[in-house]
Amino acid sequence: MERTDILALMGELKLYGMRAAYDEVMASGIKRQHEPPRIVGDLLKAEIAEKQARSIKYQMTIAKLNCGRDTESDRCRQWRDGSA
Repeated sequence: MERTDILALMGELKLYGMRAAYDEVMASGIKRQHEPPRIVGDLLKAEIAEKQARSIKYQMTIAKLNCGRDTESDRCRQWRDGSA
């Protein structure tokens, strides 16, 4: 299967972390002669890291929105002032 086909399928499956790390992981795996399970494992680790980062970003956005609505609460004041 060609690289472009693999990246297209990863995009369809919404595996954005794997897609972003694909070239680096494959180059490293080939250079160091890693076995296929190791390469797949590295791709899966990249996907997990990307999903965790996206989750944290989403949670921060929600926290900002909630503090925008409730600007008088102590928690929001502390968060806004950087003392939380």
